[in-house]
Amino acid sequence: MTRRLVEGSEAIAEAMVAAGCRFFSGYPMTPFTEVLEHMARLLPDVGGVCMNAESELEAVGMAWGAASTGTRSATGSVGQGLSLMQESLSEICHARLPLVVLNMARGQGDYYQATRGGGHGDYRHIVLAPSDIPEAVRLAQLAFDLADRWRNPVMFLGDYYLAHVQEAVEISPLEFPPLPAKDWGLDGSSGGTGAARMISPIARNKRGDPEYMDHGAHLGLIADAVRAMAEGVEPLAEVIGADDAELIVVAYGTPGRYVRFVVEELRREGLPIGMVRPITLWPFPTELIESLATGDRAFAVYELNTGQMFDDVRLAVLGRCPVEFIGGMSFDQSGFGIAPDLGVEPLRDRIRGTLDNARKERV
Repeated sequence: MTRRLVEGSEAIAEAMVAAGCRFFSGYPMTPFTEVLEHMARLLPDVGGVCMNAESELEAVGMAWGAASTGTRSATGSVGQGLSLMQESLSEICHARLPLVVLNMARGQGDYYQATRGGGHGDYRHIVLAPSDIPEAVRLAQLAFDLADRWRNPVMFLGDYYLAHVQEAVEISPLEFPPLPAKDWGLDGSSGGTGAARMISPIARNKRGDPEYMDHGAHLGLIADAVRAMAEGVEPLAEVIGADDAELIVVAYGTPGRYVRFVVEELRREGLPIGMVRPITLWPFPTELIESLATGDRAFAVYELNTGQMFDDVRLAVLGRCPVEFIGGMSFDQSGFGIAPDLGVEPLRDRIRGTLDNARKERV
């Protein structure tokens, strides 16, 4: 394979197909629309199916059905569309089905939605947040591996910039360790046997178990699965200059890319500033941030919202260091993620100002 100049939406679609995705469903909403269009173009050539659904409700229902057969499946939208999918996404978690869910978000106001969810019951999505297209290509394929490995939906949290920027990238299938067999998949072969397989958000796989309708026991198994994911999924993060930093800036997604540039620029000027960019938003890299919350350090959190990941950073720091929010709401007139606030000079001013304030408070 050779590197090509590719728009983010097309690269994400090609990466999903390379990962073995063979069913995709969605309802057009910019900037998710372009991913849907590319999947509609690509999937028929590999024997897959793409459905342009009547709404997000139908899209997630179609994806649920396809995933229950063991087929690598995905759906998605923007945050507004995913709000309509929340009931089904929670029940897909309770049914222990692997599914990749894209949120090509219009800003960064969907952090809580992605990491906490808006459905019912105890459940979690694994959440991956790339900052550029090469990373998106890797994480889109990792998402399918994690979904199959843990039998749980994985949220891929992109944004308007990621969807529409073009970068040179190589797209080819990645290798992962062997996966458990999908012997739970519904293929019709167990019908009429007296031990038919069953996938349900309220009961265990039937398989002749006389207690298969024990709903409480089923919920206990779901709780065990969430704990296993929290302990077993390795949190991913990019760290720059943390060892000698007086101030560590935390940012994710496309804004994390801007912050990285500014932090590296300020470090070249001799300022002791570092950065942590969480790549998995759940499980969050809590232990990493906790390990850095020592001495006279301070933390600054940059997000294009009113402060959502900010809570996770504060929980990780637990009062050992000051944590300041330096982000805020910033959109164009249409409410998309083309943020006037997201630029090198505003970030330089806020980060330098936060370092100066932290030093004054220590005196």
